[in-house]
Amino acid sequence: MTNDAWTEIPDQRYRRLWDEFDQRFQFKPSIYPKDWPSIAEPRGSVTLDLAGIFQPDHFEAGCRRVDEVVLASLQRVFDEQTALLALDWQHPAYEFRPHRHTGAFTWPESPLSPFPDGDYHIFLTEDMDQGTFGHPWEHTLCVWGDDLVSDLVPELGLPVKRSRR
Repeated sequence: MTNDAWTEIPDQRYRRLWDEFDQRFQFKPSIYPKDWPSIAEPRGSVTLDLAGIFQPDHFEAGCRRVDEVVLASLQRVFDEQTALLALDWQHPAYEFRPHRHTGAFTWPESPLSPFPDGDYHIFLTEDMDQGTFGHPWEHTLCVWGDDLVSDLVPELGLPVKRSRR
């Protein structure tokens, strides 16, 4: 898929990016709580509790709100030329330009969203110094990088599950 906001990353780069992510964050996917968190959470990161959103009465509206707030934060924190990496475990990866994204994160216009609604969803800078890691089974969103933490965490207003500050 390619449009103004999303460009699919070719296979060779996809493998390199995932290798780098796996190594840097010691990614260990698991549905078992004994193995969580699934990444080595970066210093200064804040992990937010999404569990309340996963309740049937709150899911659709909660997903939409998280996606909207994350997008607005990405647009405030990064300039218009910034292309982020959007990784979806065992699915295609994309370069994502937040300033070019309009509307909701819905298929087919958006291949994935910041909210981890069934898989690990990761949005991060090319140098991997700032980003979000959504864990679908732990029901968390880990946010790292000083600028992103300062802007996004207060805006979401979700309970903190873990804080590395």
